[in-house]
Amino acid sequence: MVDRAVRRRRRALFLLFFLPGIAMSSWVTRTPDVRDQLALSTGQMGLVLFGLSIGSMIGILCSGRFVSRFGTRPVIALGTLLIIAGTVVIGMGSAVRSAPLVTAGLCLFGAGMGGGEVAVNVDGADVERITGTAVLPTLHGCFSLGTVIGGSAGMAATAVALPVHWHLTVVALVATGMLVHALRAVPAGIGISTAPSMPGPGPVPGQPSKPQVWKDRKLLLIGAIVLAMALAEGAANDWLPLLMVDGHGLDAAMGSLVFVGFAAAMTLGRFSGSFFLSRFGRAAVVRASAVSGAVGLLLVIFSDNAVVAATAVLFWGLGASLGFPVALSAAGDSGPDQTARVSLVAVIGYVAFLVGPPALGFLGDHYGLRSAMVVVLVFVAAAILIAPAADTRDRAAATVDLAQRTRPGTTPAEQHQGDRS
Repeated sequence: MVDRAVRRRRRALFLLFFLPGIAMSSWVTRTPDVRDQLALSTGQMGLVLFGLSIGSMIGILCSGRFVSRFGTRPVIALGTLLIIAGTVVIGMGSAVRSAPLVTAGLCLFGAGMGGGEVAVNVDGADVERITGTAVLPTLHGCFSLGTVIGGSAGMAATAVALPVHWHLTVVALVATGMLVHALRAVPAGIGISTAPSMPGPGPVPGQPSKPQVWKDRKLLLIGAIVLAMALAEGAANDWLPLLMVDGHGLDAAMGSLVFVGFAAAMTLGRFSGSFFLSRFGRAAVVRASAVSGAVGLLLVIFSDNAVVAATAVLFWGLGASLGFPVALSAAGDSGPDQTARVSLVAVIGYVAFLVGPPALGFLGDHYGLRSAMVVVLVFVAAAILIAPAADTRDRAAATVDLAQRTRPGTTPAEQHQGDRS
C-alpha cells in the first residue's frame, strides 16, 4: 500500500509539474501577438512583465513560511489556482487591449508560480528521499514536456490566428481538470516544521541549535548554480520568441517554433538526466550543462545567421535543462533540515526564473534583446567554475558516518571498521 501510494503521489507530481509548463508556454508563445495587440515597445513590454516579478516575489517570500506552517498540499493547491486565474486574466486583458489587466494577470500567475512551485519541489524532494532515486530531474522534465506541448499548441494557435483569450481560456480549463485529478494523491502534512512557533527561553545546554542554512557556504554556492541556470531557462521562456522575431528577423510562427525546439531540448535533457547522473555524478553533469548553455547563448547572441541561431537554441535548452533539478537534489543532500535547504535553493531559483527575465526587457529596450542576453551568458559561464559545489553526496555520507562513529557504545574496532569502509 505504501509503494502504491508513493507511485500515485509521484504521478500526481508529474501532472503538477506538467500543468505550469503548459500554462507558461501558452503565454510565452503568444507574447508577440499580445505585444502587437497592446501596441507596446520592448521596454513597455518589460514593464508589463514586471507584474510577473511582483507576483512571483510575493509568492516566493510567502512560500517557505506557508509550507512550514500548513504543509505542501494546500500551498500547491493555492499556487496552481493562482496560475489558472492568472492565465484567464491575461487572456481577458488581451481581449480588451488593456496592459494593466495583462499586468495583473501576470502578477497572479507569478504569485502562483513563486509559491506553488517551491512547494511542489519540496514535495518532490521528499519523494526522492523516500524512493532513494533521482526523481527531481524527471519531474522537471514533465514541466519541460508541458512547455513542448503548450508551445506546440501555441504555435498552431498563432498560425491560424486564434484569438489569445480563447486560447488561454481553453488552457485554463484543461489545467483545472489536471489539478482536481492530481491533488487527491498528494498527502497532507509534508514539509510542516516541527519547531515551536514561539521563541523559547534559549538553547538547551548540550543540544545543538537549529542550523541556519543560509550561512552554509556550500549551500549558497549551490544556490548560485541554480540562479544562473534558472535565469537561462527563464530568459528563454519570457523572451525567446521575441528574441528570434526582433533579433533575427523571423516571423511570429517561426519564433514560436524555435521556442518549441528549446522546450524539446529541455525535455530531452531532463528525461535523460538520471542516466548521466548515475554515471558521471552531479558536478560533471552541471559543468557539461553550463558549457552547453554558454555555447548556445554565445551563438544566439553573436551569430547573424538565423539558422545558426535557431540551431544554437537547442544547445541553450540542453544546457539549461539539468541545473535547477540537480542543484535541488544537491541541496537536499548538503546537510540537516532538508526542507529548509531545498526551500532556500528553490526560492533562489524562482527569483532568477521569474524576476530576472523582466529586468532583461529594460536592457533590451536600450541595447536590443541580443545584447541583453550577454548578462545571462555571464551567469551561465560562472556556473562552469562553481559546478563542483553540486557534488554533496560525499558530504552527506560523511555526516552519516560521523553520527555512526560517535554514537554511544561504539567500540574502537567498529570505529576502525567505519574508517576502512
